[in-house]
Amino acid sequence: MKIGIKGIALISEFEGCKLHAYADPATHGEPYTIGVGHTGTVDGVKVHLGMTITQEKANELLEKDTERFTPHIPTPATQNQFDAMLSLCFNIGPGAFDKSLIKRMHKLGYHKGAAKAFLMYNKAAGKVMAGLTRRREAEKALYERG
Repeated sequence: MKIGIKGIALISEFEGCKLHAYADPATHGEPYTIGVGHTGTVDGVKVHLGMTITQEKANELLEKDTERFTPHIPTPATQNQFDAMLSLCFNIGPGAFDKSLIKRMHKLGYHKGAAKAFLMYNKAAGKVMAGLTRRREAEKALYERG
């Protein structure tokens, strides 16, 4: 499966797109982010303050990032379920997603429980974040649309 239009829209809505690198809102430092929630490197250079990219590069990075996270999303899944889980994986990282209650419940076919579990992942640096709460509610709603 591949991420759909709703998944790209959800990620883009909550990540935004910034062509200048910025500090993580929870740590006020690393990891630095650029484009649509991209961390790590751009063309072999670690993302750092002062780095800029084009919109074309931001789109390319988003496509590569979603492809990189795709193998972590359990199937079978509807397109909406897949998109919601990929949005969460994109945000919390594949290591945390692979250990998540959402992934376990989905694989067992407990879709109502998996949907409710999205709401558990609304903290950064141990603090509840309003933006993460809104994002998890949106992911849950998309997942529930089956």
